[in-house]
Amino acid sequence: MSMLWNNSWITLKMIKSTNSMRRFLSVLVLTAGMFSLAQAQTDPQAQSILAAVSKKYKSFKAIRTDFTFSVENKQANLKNTEKGTLYVDSKSNKYKVVMGDKDLISDGKTQWTYLKDDKEVQVNNVSGAADALNPATVFTMYEKGYKYLYTGERKVGAKVYQMIDLSPVDTKVQYFKIRLSVDKVAKQIANVQVFDKNGSVYAYGVNKFVPNVVVPAGTFSFDAKKYPGVEVVDLR
Repeated sequence: MSMLWNNSWITLKMIKSTNSMRRFLSVLVLTAGMFSLAQAQTDPQAQSILAAVSKKYKSFKAIRTDFTFSVENKQANLKNTEKGTLYVDSKSNKYKVVMGDKDLISDGKTQWTYLKDDKEVQVNNVSGAADALNPATVFTMYEKGYKYLYTGERKVGAKVYQMIDLSPVDTKVQYFKIRLSVDKVAKQIANVQVFDKNGSVYAYGVNKFVPNVVVPAGTFSFDAKKYPGVEVVDLR
């Protein structure tokens, strides 16, 4: 996943591009809970909280998450919000993201980005690069690239959230902080904020989390024959 983008990324139109979709996916996957504990962590309390989250998540075979994704840049006076659904096979690196005008699908080897309004599907290999974020590489990223800091509790209504900030060890990446809100009782990540150096904040909030869902065959692949008139753009 390219770590480079500019302020125009924050328009929903630009979310259609391959790099932007990968950045968006990275937030989704992170919130779903697919990570291991980083060797660079410095806070035992943060480590304990995230270990409990990871253990619970890995006990599920497949999950469905209904989410709200937003991008805000106050300097540019821009804010966009979109809703969608994420399906993840927690035992593999397969996923499907369903949104209003786009789907992202991967069987672990191939990624399809289906742009519904354009009747186009872009086909890419799942990247194994060190800076690529997807369900397969998030484990590696967290093992090597972050420091953890527990910053306290925050109460919203009847719920209590444990707040954890992640700092990338590599200061060359385009974001400088990821903030997690962990539901203290459910032991699940409820919200993620990614703070970009250009002033943008990418946020993913969980509206509904359903564990052990039954995922129909074919969910994690794209069959162009089922979409008459779709243009296949193979970028591999």
